[in-house]
Amino acid sequence: YTPRRTSNIAERLYLEALISYPRTSSQKLPPAIGYRNILEALGRHPSYKGLTSDLLERGDLVPNEGSKSDPAHPAIYPTGNMPERVLSEPERRLWDLIVRRFMAVFGEPAIRQSVKVTVEIGGHIFYLRGRQIVEEGWMRFYKPYVRFEDVLLPQIEEGEKVKVERVVREDKFTKPPPRYNPSSLLKRMEKEGIGTKATRADIIETLYKRGYISGESIVVSNLGFDVIEILSGYCPQVISVDFTRDLEEKMEMIQIGSEKMESVVNRAIRHLKPVLGTLKSRETEIGKALSESIRKMRMDERIVGQCPVCGTGKLLILRSRRTKKRFIGCTNFFKGLCKASFPLPQKGTLKPLRKNCKLCGWPLIQVRSRGRRPWNLCFNPECPSKERVKQG
Repeated sequence: YTPRRTSNIAERLYLEALISYPRTSSQKLPPAIGYRNILEALGRHPSYKGLTSDLLERGDLVPNEGSKSDPAHPAIYPTGNMPERVLSEPERRLWDLIVRRFMAVFGEPAIRQSVKVTVEIGGHIFYLRGRQIVEEGWMRFYKPYVRFEDVLLPQIEEGEKVKVERVVREDKFTKPPPRYNPSSLLKRMEKEGIGTKATRADIIETLYKRGYISGESIVVSNLGFDVIEILSGYCPQVISVDFTRDLEEKMEMIQIGSEKMESVVNRAIRHLKPVLGTLKSRETEIGKALSESIRKMRMDERIVGQCPVCGTGKLLILRSRRTKKRFIGCTNFFKGLCKASFPLPQKGTLKPLRKNCKLCGWPLIQVRSRGRRPWNLCFNPECPSKERVKQG
């Protein structure tokens, strides 16, 4: 789930008194919340009865806590209340995750055994590595949200000779770091001190809505690159992570009483005044640059691909001024060089896929309609796929 969707689900669970306040950065569970009472209440649920019984039999309950604290709210925990309605699958899974996480913090340490075997073959050194869980500890309570695969090695004695069945030579190259997804981006924002627990999901959602980023495996759009480039050139302070981080830290210090609100606000004003002055003095230049970038982005969104009729023009998603209907046309039409034109569905959202039909090689478009799954459209009237539909 996206951070925004997860946040919305958590909000519903909170409003139904199933979990504590979710918008907190705390990693502390104070005794005042009543560990034992919560576990006893959770034990009424058949899925947790055996697990809670094991914890309650241990006597003292001491949670394994992190270092972060929030004076306003503790870490997220289940209240012990049972749902009064049938939860949707996303709601059930998030509630189950929070319940099992809560139980896991009272579990014993897990013990993992690692084995490394050095093997010499013809003067070359090779390594075998094995690992297995000896004691599950807290992991037993956190299943299925923790995964660990055992790699078992056969029993080997030091100095023993082993049979070599084959040696494989592989050429490997370093890979670039993976793209961020919404979850990994949220973690990076937390690490860098960008935003708060309550605002990070909304910040990511805003980046999507404004067209700065796209996709589950996040790709920065040309508009996103242009915004950073333009602001870096005209007013680099606006995109300073250091200032954002410092301000967030100071606001947290206000909460715990180690900073006064007036001094933090005054420092922020002194920092922002020259920045806003620079933006104001150059707003016309910045506005023109951003407008041009938006114009290019909107044009790119309409480009379907190379025109297969004339071979030189580009196919665009257009709208007729007379009928107001959408259609695909070639850019060479305006030069009098190509009359290619193809009808389109008039309902739903259209998105060029930047890939071609496997049957005819024409560009594909994705159509998204409310209440229907997205489907790919090949608009070539002579495509073999059309014949398949007719025969079917």
